[in-house]
Amino acid sequence: MKVLVAGATGLIGAAVCARLSKEGHEVYRVVRPNGSRCFSESREIVLDVAKALDPADWHRHLSGVDAVVNCVGVLQKGLHDSPRAVHQSAAAALFKACAQTGVTKVIHFSAIGVDRLQLSPFSSSKLAGDEALTALDLDWVILRPAVVLGRPAYGASALFRGLAALPLLPVMPNTGRLQVVQLEDVVSTVEFFLRPDSPSRVAVELAGPEALLMSEVIDHYRRWFGWRKAREFVIPGGASRVLYRLGDLAGALGWRPPMRTNAAKEITRGATGDPQPWMRMTGIQPSSLSSTLATNPATVQEQWFARLYFVKPAIFVVLPFFWIMTGIIALTTGWRSGVELLSNTAVSALAEPTVVAGALADIAVGTLIAWRSTARLGLWAAIGISLFYGVSGTILRPGLWNEPLGPLMKILPILVVHFVALAILAER
Repeated sequence: MKVLVAGATGLIGAAVCARLSKEGHEVYRVVRPNGSRCFSESREIVLDVAKALDPADWHRHLSGVDAVVNCVGVLQKGLHDSPRAVHQSAAAALFKACAQTGVTKVIHFSAIGVDRLQLSPFSSSKLAGDEALTALDLDWVILRPAVVLGRPAYGASALFRGLAALPLLPVMPNTGRLQVVQLEDVVSTVEFFLRPDSPSRVAVELAGPEALLMSEVIDHYRRWFGWRKAREFVIPGGASRVLYRLGDLAGALGWRPPMRTNAAKEITRGATGDPQPWMRMTGIQPSSLSSTLATNPATVQEQWFARLYFVKPAIFVVLPFFWIMTGIIALTTGWRSGVELLSNTAVSALAEPTVVAGALADIAVGTLIAWRSTARLGLWAAIGISLFYGVSGTILRPGLWNEPLGPLMKILPILVVHFVALAILAER
């Protein structure tokens, strides 16, 4: 069977592509420009789904396709993301294109509870996408999973591991229970509904067998890592709102933090549902989180990831702050010191313009690192400038290597931090 998978680089989409390829299906992976490149046995379709808002944008990609699995989803509006465009407009265009090109089988991922209550643009746009599909004469299946967890660390799977690594566990107020569902069970469900004899025109909730508090989910991961239960403290409502707003700010800069105001609205409801219809229809017995973790022991690499999870945003806050403030200080309170540092050197005649140029370069580098789409360029530029400062400082002021505060010596750990940032930059 030829299957087109939209959202093929996400947690669910990547796993679906891997399973279907393994089972002998011909898989067409829809990936965004500059997206992940993998699965050599499948074909890639480079397409920005958020801009594919007309059925004609999909027609040529659906030629000869037997089924479509739509796994596309974004939490909140950001620099490159729009729930309304992706969940509603682009989804409707894809579904209409399927009807127009003869692709009758469509499996669409929604979210649990959106048919009962729409608390944010995420859930309201998800429901609008569901309604666009059900209005068409297609063999549609709508899957509404709760929080999906799997071995790959992305989204909630990554967040829970990161929280598990904290010695003091911050507990957000007003969070509902979660019936977390395992990625393998979700993928098996897709495989089931792709069978020719499977039911269609159904909406199915995919929920795990246990309704857990978020702190209980995190405690499961701590035991998985071999760590004792963490001490908990409740974050005050005002502080939690500030954290969610900071997440929104990061989203506006192109980053995708899981904790944003849409998430705050959605987690008050929790993610619970009735798994019995799903179980009766497919014969799948959803695995509990504890049993899944018990059969997949944690590795040291996963401990590294968990411990680095909150180190990463700290790095990408500190580095832009460091570079931008260095430039501002050089142009203001540190101006005289910078000029005097270059006095009586080979460039003393150009001391003032040199300080200005260096300051502007620092500010530009910090801005590039802060902006997600240019962060890699900014990190390499920072490394280049740091090396330049080290070499030129050694030539012009070699005595700085012997200064108590180590102005040149500090370049070495700064370089290491930038290489670490490059190593952990990728999100999926």
